[in-house]
Amino acid sequence: MITPPPPAPAPASGGSPGSRIAAVAGVRPERIVDNETIGAPLGVSAEWIERRVGIRERRFAGAGDSVQSMAATAAGKALSAAGLTPADVDLLVLATCSLPSPMPNGAASVAALLGVPRIAAFDVNAACAGFCYALGVADGLVRSGTSRRALVIGAERMTDWVDPTDVDTATVFADGAGAAVVVADERPGIHPVVWGGDGDQAGLVAIPGRHGSVTMRGQAVYRWVTTELVAVAEEACARAGLAPTELRGFVTHQANLRMIERLAERLGADRAAVGRDIVHTGNTSAASVPLALSRLIDLGEIRSGDPVLLMGFGAGLSYAAQVVRCP
Repeated sequence: MITPPPPAPAPASGGSPGSRIAAVAGVRPERIVDNETIGAPLGVSAEWIERRVGIRERRFAGAGDSVQSMAATAAGKALSAAGLTPADVDLLVLATCSLPSPMPNGAASVAALLGVPRIAAFDVNAACAGFCYALGVADGLVRSGTSRRALVIGAERMTDWVDPTDVDTATVFADGAGAAVVVADERPGIHPVVWGGDGDQAGLVAIPGRHGSVTMRGQAVYRWVTTELVAVAEEACARAGLAPTELRGFVTHQANLRMIERLAERLGADRAAVGRDIVHTGNTSAASVPLALSRLIDLGEIRSGDPVLLMGFGAGLSYAAQVVRCP
């Protein structure tokens, strides 16, 4: 049984009492791949894929869509929505696990694409929990006074790491990017993060070897998420001073539609709009939470100031959750 860690200490003097998300935006590649296209070579039907994971279609990156270029496009959209320019930020945190090479870091390249190559920029690799990890880091740095305004980005080209003959992964993973602008605020709009992991089960989602493809034991991950992570979600709500029934939005990593709906049911988030972006976007790992959040905002299902629980989970096995106020 996972026991969430104790709350983090209060921010150091000289920092801000809190931070908030000023804007969020997403980028999906133009190429739409339906279940028939994916399933036919694997000998499975479109209906079987949708029944199993809830996906109807997903987006695949084109030749010119790198992790860095998609990240920069999402960041530019988020900055524009916040009324800011790249020169207004001093920190860029990129959550990704699908770069083609470990060096140079992807964040530095994204900063260069945005025209701000000298800002602090680093990557976070917590796989599908990556965006929520990166958001927790940026929140802490803004509250401490180390950063004034930060870009937090989740961007992935998971299709580079998928074996197209593996039915467990080829039917699920996709590509995309989502970004959020984090700024200081007198009142916390990003509440304390609850994060951790279960390294004893790290092999359930992995890429074995430098030139391997992602492997996943989906049923075991499903059981872990729907049994162990409910307490994490409850603790994240408690640290925000909310009951789950007070949530207006519930956005988890988009791994499996049945898993998402089971989590919402077990949490008792009865009045919340649930992120179901997986249906049309697939599993985009670290990009999935900001993409699902931006879709709920675009659809008008959540509004500015609404409390939304974000939760990422995946390879590691890592998890992170925090309540945020909708920008």
